[in-house]
Amino acid sequence: MTRTIGAAVVGVSLMLTAGAALAEGDPAAGQKVFNKCRACHVVEQPQNRVGPTLNGVIGRPAGSVEGFNYSDAMKNSGIVWTEETIAEYIADPKGYVPGNRMAFAGLKKEEDVVNVIAYIKENGGTAGGS
Repeated sequence: MTRTIGAAVVGVSLMLTAGAALAEGDPAAGQKVFNKCRACHVVEQPQNRVGPTLNGVIGRPAGSVEGFNYSDAMKNSGIVWTEETIAEYIADPKGYVPGNRMAFAGLKKEEDVVNVIAYIKENGGTAGGS
């Protein structure tokens, strides 16, 4: 119960600050943060690894990359990936989509979240990819 409340507080905090902060992210700093993601995800091209491609992720419904075996939790989440939903998810993947398969614990620093989203956006993460 405490964890759920904590995740909700983090999510609300990110939602309140994400709109302005996401526009100010630093893609170069985000590239360094993305190195934590790179073992499982590719953003520059439509290639699945352990995790689905992040190429064209912004604007895409969750659980919809063809050829990737998603958890039922992700397929049925109803999420459409925006900068805000990505920010909430990568801060606490298990709390945001309980039952998803991503093993990553999340990015705890809001600055890292903002910067990695800026990197994703600049390197093919928007609809249509790069």
